[in-house]
Amino acid sequence: MKRYSIIMLLILVAAVAKSQYADDALRVSQYYYQGTARSMAIGGAIGAIGADFSSASINPAGIGLYRRTEYSITPEVASTNVSSVYNGSISESSKTIFNLSNLGYVVSKPLSTGKGWKFFQFGFGMNRLNNYNTSINMQGENRVGSKLDVYKELASGIAYDELEYEDPYELYPAWYLYLIDTIPGTYDQYNSPVENGGVLQRQNIISRGSTNEWLFTFSGNYNDKVYIGATIGMPYTRYFRESTYSEFDIADTIPNFDSWSVTESLTTSGWGINLKLGVIVKPTEWLRLGGAFHTPTYYWSMSDSWFTTTTADYGGSDYDYYTSIVGNFDYRLSTPLRAIGSAAILIGRNAFVSFDYEFADYSKAKFSARSYGFGDVNSDIKNVYQATHNFRAGAEYRYSYFSFRGGYALYGSPYANNLNDGKRQMISGGVGYRTREFALDFTYVHSSKNEDYYMYTTEYTTPNPAQNDFKGQSFTLSLKYFLN
Repeated sequence: MKRYSIIMLLILVAAVAKSQYADDALRVSQYYYQGTARSMAIGGAIGAIGADFSSASINPAGIGLYRRTEYSITPEVASTNVSSVYNGSISESSKTIFNLSNLGYVVSKPLSTGKGWKFFQFGFGMNRLNNYNTSINMQGENRVGSKLDVYKELASGIAYDELEYEDPYELYPAWYLYLIDTIPGTYDQYNSPVENGGVLQRQNIISRGSTNEWLFTFSGNYNDKVYIGATIGMPYTRYFRESTYSEFDIADTIPNFDSWSVTESLTTSGWGINLKLGVIVKPTEWLRLGGAFHTPTYYWSMSDSWFTTTTADYGGSDYDYYTSIVGNFDYRLSTPLRAIGSAAILIGRNAFVSFDYEFADYSKAKFSARSYGFGDVNSDIKNVYQATHNFRAGAEYRYSYFSFRGGYALYGSPYANNLNDGKRQMISGGVGYRTREFALDFTYVHSSKNEDYYMYTTEYTTPNPAQNDFKGQSFTLSLKYFLN
């Protein structure tokens, strides 16, 4: 079995080596728009404001407000701290990275000085959509159960000489190291050295990677009243995860047993493609209204590679570790469409407030492959996830060469029927300095999210969840250079 699910409905026992769990679809489908420091400072509520390369990922009509050529680059330092509570024990872990959240180029060509189409724009670049860099450490005592109970349950009914073919990643290594063994007189029923719990359980998950979207965007300005745009997006996702689950007999109450662990190493990558269409209208000089539609993203080249290493410090075994074969699987994924509505109120020539509403239904994500059917997984996605309503708001005030910005974003929980929390809040602020030749923008973003995690779970075996509190912060600095 490749990886663990968050909730019981996500568990799939069959077709272990090829199973893609529903949380994979969620990870790739969720977007927390980054891009330029200016856009992040106003909470990502750039949909009706425009003249910023982040618009290409949200509402491409915003590119239509450019009147000059622009180059932009945005380095970022981001960190995440995770506080976990499992069976009353508290642990913490953190991770910091340096990356690029934006790289953009926009050229604006004048068409007419009179009425009609006034400008045409073309842009190319990259905006970051999601950041997967986290470190989570969960641990606590379990006096009533063990993950080996799951192995016994899953192996039940499978002859010991078939385990290597049924599950070469977890069940067979556990049998090879005598962490599960056949009950005397049987060939398909199992026991383990940890029959009644009483162990310290620990899981450490280190993740890294991102989804970055490469963009080709086109837009036009009609009479300074209507702006239209289209973006061809090509997101590239990379995800690397190393998860180590361990159990320790810290009280020395289990005969001949000290500890065991299983480490899963997973690499996921893939290219996708989508189309974004947008419009902005100015019914008055002080109001802008925007709308955008994003087609589902079709990832045609998703690929997973994984293997496990199991260790045992157990007197009943003549071996202390086993490394599995390397598994590989290619598949396709379709993520949900998005609809975005935006409004901005302009206050004179020096200030604005802006609002974005975004709809995304995560239950519509679907897996497919030429050699494998995903009916059960896609059914789980439909049952476990729901439509979300995301809200973003921001404000900017400009004084001389300086701009002062603030923002807030609320991304709703993707989980149906209150199965988990998962909603995310982001509070941001920033300052900018702009001349005719260049602009320099700085932004700080604080984010928070709570989410439960089950170290293991099946239909009959489920421990208490680890309650994880995610706190993130990022510092971004955008440099923009203008021509013409």
